[in-house]
Amino acid sequence: MKAQELFDVAGKKVAVTGAGSGIGLAIAEVLAENGARVALLDVAQERAETEAARLRAAGGDAIAIGVDVSDAASVDRAIDECADRLGGLDVLFANAGIDPGSQVLGPDGKRSVEGALENYDTGKWHKVIGISLDGVFYCARAAARHMKPQRSGSIVITTSVSSVRAMPIGIAYSAAKAGAAHFMRNAALELAAYNIRVNAIAPGPFVTNIGGGFVRDPAVQDMMRRMIPLGRMGDVAEMKGLALFLASPASSFMTGAELFNDGGLSLGPPVD
Repeated sequence: MKAQELFDVAGKKVAVTGAGSGIGLAIAEVLAENGARVALLDVAQERAETEAARLRAAGGDAIAIGVDVSDAASVDRAIDECADRLGGLDVLFANAGIDPGSQVLGPDGKRSVEGALENYDTGKWHKVIGISLDGVFYCARAAARHMKPQRSGSIVITTSVSSVRAMPIGIAYSAAKAGAAHFMRNAALELAAYNIRVNAIAPGPFVTNIGGGFVRDPAVQDMMRRMIPLGRMGDVAEMKGLALFLASPASSFMTGAELFNDGGLSLGPPVD
């Protein structure tokens, strides 16, 4: 089989949450560029509408739908709307997530008072868990309702290198991503009998707007680069290959896998 056939996603109906920017937008782009019908879901609907219009202008098939992934009813409505407007649902990327920026370490490498466990804000905890873990559950549950009757589908969850390695990052974020990773494994086992594959992409440090865009700070980037074996942060375009792989027949026998795209961060510190 030629690569063009192996990675063919033409005509697939795809929903991507958190698609208004960053990793989610990169995922939506590569799928639209390769012939999929893509719904960009985001709490910032206007931003998603702008990006969907840009993809359509470039020849893609894209729509935008507003959703608050921390609200089960909002998710059910949005996924139903996706399936209705796209003509079904073949692939879901449960990508939406947040980090409020309450890190253990600041950009100067010193301990943060706000990010310390004893000071961590309860409201921030619930907000992060609500979006980055509850939201994954709500989205996967809603997608399964559409995929089980057709006995096919691919669900891809965005986790993080912090799902397997303790990191000096917000404790709620790490807990949510670890929970999402094990949720993925359990869902993969349950849904395999229906030919629905469930996998995860685990990014390392990418330059996005997460946490208010704190990773765009040169001091933060310099600190992170020193932790990454490849010696640099990732560009969101470097998520496109994995997204295409997991949405396509190329990954037809893969389920329950967490694929790390982290510059080697999960391996440990760089070796000089």
